Amino acid sequence: MNGDTSADDVANNKVLTRQLPTAADAAAIERGKYVAIASDCTACHTMTESKLSLAGGYLISTPFGGIYSSNITPDVETGIGNWTERDFFRAVRHGKGKQGENLYPAMPYNAYVKLTDEDMHDLWMYMRSVKPIHHQVPETDLGFPFNIRLIMMGWNLLFFRNDSFQMDLSKSAEWNRGAYLVEGPEHCAVCHTPKNIIGGDSSKYLQGSNPGEWHAPDITPDPYTGIGLWSEQQVIDYLKLGSNHVAVASGPMAEAVTNSTQHLTDTDLKAIAVYLKQVPASKTIRPPSIAPDTAQMKIGENVYSANCTACHNSDGKGIPNLAASLAGNPGLMADDASSIITTILQGGRGAVTVGNPTSAAMPSFAWKLSDEQAAAAATYLRNSWGNAAGAVSADEVARARAELKLPAQMAGQ
Repeated sequence: MNGDTSADDVANNKVLTRQLPTAADAAAIERGKYVAIASDCTACHTMTESKLSLAGGYLISTPFGGIYSSNITPDVETGIGNWTERDFFRAVRHGKGKQGENLYPAMPYNAYVKLTDEDMHDLWMYMRSVKPIHHQVPETDLGFPFNIRLIMMGWNLLFFRNDSFQMDLSKSAEWNRGAYLVEGPEHCAVCHTPKNIIGGDSSKYLQGSNPGEWHAPDITPDPYTGIGLWSEQQVIDYLKLGSNHVAVASGPMAEAVTNSTQHLTDTDLKAIAVYLKQVPASKTIRPPSIAPDTAQMKIGENVYSANCTACHNSDGKGIPNLAASLAGNPGLMADDASSIITTILQGGRGAVTVGNPTSAAMPSFAWKLSDEQAAAAATYLRNSWGNAAGAVSADEVARARAELKLPAQMAGQ
């Protein structure tokens, strides 16, 4: 008890004895911090370039509208300071708010349901230990009928499976650890598994999806659009450094690498790589490449030569750990060209990691390129140096430009 506690305070029961964390509590908090990192809580619950860690307000883009993340610090008024551990369990694993309201699956409870009881308790202990931040986040206001949270009852009946993680005893302990991380805390399927018209997972597990302005690529062992040609070490390098021999993490994946995967142990990264290299491959049928002498490809080649070769080189092989290789890049060859369109128009920045702190940035070319030129550049990238994918149209670029609220080509360019 504090030395300045008065007898009257004690008599009136106004001051409670402060209990310091036990060694067991401290160990649980440290384990819970790792669970929070693996679950990538920071990426969604911290506003971009904000110092209000875990205080919410980050706008999550979905096909149904923007959803604001909640304040999950232990602030009593604006966070979860008056929650019980049971309240926390119900929200994280079952998508139920403190008052019993249905949460939107932008909060990936359909993945977090696989978290073990031990990991959940440790996570709760950690969340109680973080700094409370008084920050009222905006109310999520989706359009009708998605603003009616009761409809989530139907969604849950269709797509939520209240199943804990089940080990596959025919697989190694390493494979099972990787499966647990990918299916549970890292919730990779939320972005990388295609969704149906009402946002439920399809059967094409980890075969690529479009949750917003960026396309989350195929991460199955398919050799054409997936990671089939990557070694386990190259998967590890991508998750730890934010880049490997081909790809540089950008957009939402850069946030995931910066906030989450770079901090995982080498053992856990290896387990993830082992698991991903063994999931069923997508078996994508490779289309014929577009001939280089077509009008669009010639325009694309000119755009590339004038604007891109300094970083990506004339052979498309890029600069290791800085500029992505475009030759043989599976992300470029997805049916959905959203990511390359967004990158050309908006630019991007690679993940910042301890192992690769020099994060390269690509400028926006929206002001410099017309829709036709940007489409031609995208088509050229997708069909050069051995790549093969469908053509990108100027209409696709125009739609992306409007959605991203980017300017039209500057006059005189």
